[in-house]
Amino acid sequence: MVAFGKKLKERSIQEWQGYYINYKLMKKKVKQYSRQLEGGNLERRHVLKDFSRMLDNQIEKIALFMLEQQGLLASRLQRLRGSHDALQEQPDISHMSNLKEEYRAVGQDLLKLLFFVEMNAIGIRKILKKFDKRFGYRFTNYYVKTRANHPYSELQQVFRHVGLGAVVGAVSRNLHELQNNQGSYLSIYDQPVLPLQDPVVDSIRAAVDRLTRSTNFLHFMAQHALIMQEELPSPQDEEGEEEDGRYHFMSLLLNLVNTFLYMVNTYIIVPTADDYSMSLGAAATVCGVVIGAMAVAQLFSSVYFSAWSNRSYFKPLIFSSIVLFIGNLLYALAFDFNSIAVLLIGRLFCGFGSARAVNRRYISDCVPLKIRMQASAGFVSASALGMACGPALAGLLQIRFKIYKLTFNQDTLPGWVMAVAWLIYLVWLAISFREPAREPEEIPKTSEESNHSEAVQNVNLEKGMKQPLLITSEEIEEQGEDECDGSEESSEDSRTPANSIVAAYRLLTPSVKVQLLIYFMLKYAMEILLSESSVITTYYFGWSTSSVAIFLFCLGLTVLPVNLVVGSYISNMFEDRQILLVSEIMVCVGILLSFHVVVPYTVPQYVCSGLIMFVSAEVLEGVNLSLLSRVMSSRLSRGTYNGGLLSTEAGTIARVIADATITVAGYFGRNMLLNVTLLPSLVICVLSIAATCFTYNSLY
Repeated sequence: MVAFGKKLKERSIQEWQGYYINYKLMKKKVKQYSRQLEGGNLERRHVLKDFSRMLDNQIEKIALFMLEQQGLLASRLQRLRGSHDALQEQPDISHMSNLKEEYRAVGQDLLKLLFFVEMNAIGIRKILKKFDKRFGYRFTNYYVKTRANHPYSELQQVFRHVGLGAVVGAVSRNLHELQNNQGSYLSIYDQPVLPLQDPVVDSIRAAVDRLTRSTNFLHFMAQHALIMQEELPSPQDEEGEEEDGRYHFMSLLLNLVNTFLYMVNTYIIVPTADDYSMSLGAAATVCGVVIGAMAVAQLFSSVYFSAWSNRSYFKPLIFSSIVLFIGNLLYALAFDFNSIAVLLIGRLFCGFGSARAVNRRYISDCVPLKIRMQASAGFVSASALGMACGPALAGLLQIRFKIYKLTFNQDTLPGWVMAVAWLIYLVWLAISFREPAREPEEIPKTSEESNHSEAVQNVNLEKGMKQPLLITSEEIEEQGEDECDGSEESSEDSRTPANSIVAAYRLLTPSVKVQLLIYFMLKYAMEILLSESSVITTYYFGWSTSSVAIFLFCLGLTVLPVNLVVGSYISNMFEDRQILLVSEIMVCVGILLSFHVVVPYTVPQYVCSGLIMFVSAEVLEGVNLSLLSRVMSSRLSRGTYNGGLLSTEAGTIARVIADATITVAGYFGRNMLLNVTLLPSLVICVLSIAATCFTYNSLY
């Protein structure tokens, strides 16, 4: 991984060299401050004052140059506006073509300015992070608050870039008017959904998206998938991704269908697992083991599928489909064999077929950057839809009949239906999937080749004025850059992917560990709620399988609307860490309201508390993964033991422990099941809230 100072030097526009942030000078200053403080020759107060003044000067230089360039672009657009008006009175095809080229030339210069702002914004964020790390003082928070909220803020010019937005709008609108729409009175403002087919405007939009990264539903959902992306993709990189033939729409669709079917497979048995267990002579609470067996196997399958996806995508998906077909077949046949062992083996097989690691890797490695956000959001949406459809499908399978010696009823039909679904999917996969071309394996790694092949984790550029500078997300990334300062040779080693779970765990900073704890907590609480729902509602309310299925279906349907509200509105009004803490507290409230302390235990109490817990956990999951995608070390962005695998393992372990808790709690009797299973959820939730408060207080 190339250090940012070197990257800035290589990518900066030569004629504007003097107007970029002097990152090299400021980095030397930080080292100098450190030596002087260690020697006792300088007071901390003087360091803060001197560094603030130096950074203010750098930002002023950048902001004034931006304004100057915006003025030049505005003057050119004003002149072209006069030519455009004259052309409307006396249309001329040749003049129109020349005018379009002049607007495109302005667009090309605008692209240069956008890239200039992007590089400087990253430089400011990085030098602030380096200062904080070196001195153990959260100067970033103070600096941003005092500068961003001032009425004469120059920092806002860099991160708000409102004037640039006006220039972008002028170029786009005028090119739209000149682009084959003579006689039309509609502008881009009247038809915002109609894309302008112009490569310059497309490039400008891509640059603006990278620069602003304003939180919206699509971005929020994509981060929910925890699919890593590169930090500073160039237009050449984006074009290359499309030309290398790796992307294939049908293959992407097959990966999303795999995600959907697997989630359906996971939750289709929840409404009937207790009834199936009892029909085989086991206790109703053994449903926890039946449901959790799939998660136990997934702990291992996530690792080998992640490793397998380094070499192929097609073969793991074929293997996954075959194993899932066999697993569901065994699950369905367990009734006629009258064997709980066959039932559990069937569920274990289903878990061994979990190819979610492959689905994630395909999107991360093979989908072009410009549609990767949509693909990532599609991954999350497919998961949410599968989670809702599983219980709903179980509610529809309330029939009983026999064919020869095979029994088809509400317990076995989920297995039969999913076996047929995976068989159909297997045939479709074999016919339509196209294995993407693999990049040649690097045998001798020069530093240049290594730098080119290393992928960097998705680091948020500038989300308004608040998060990117406030978020404490790059301890590991900055550590790698510090190593680059001392030794270029050690840089390569510090950026290689983790080669084991233990190595990956060592790369986790305290804030990342806290967020993984939060992820563990919310998955544990959600699994307790969902897995024991059939037992609890049958015991307290006498609900039928159809009633349980409807309840779980309604819970699943809240996922996308909740993410829409949070991604489009709430995350634009509050900082992620604020939403994180409030969501944790609301999960805790939902757990407390779920306890059976008042006789009788009522349906409104159970439904309302469950809804509060589930919705809050969904909000928490989205925000937590959004933060996690930015704070993970860049060494966890690729390779077998990546950030997606770590989060998956944390969530899977939580589900396994939760399902085991339900079975163990069954020994205390069904009347004690609810409170006994909720107690660990409450303890873990309180611990996660305490860890969150402690971590963010120490960081801020």
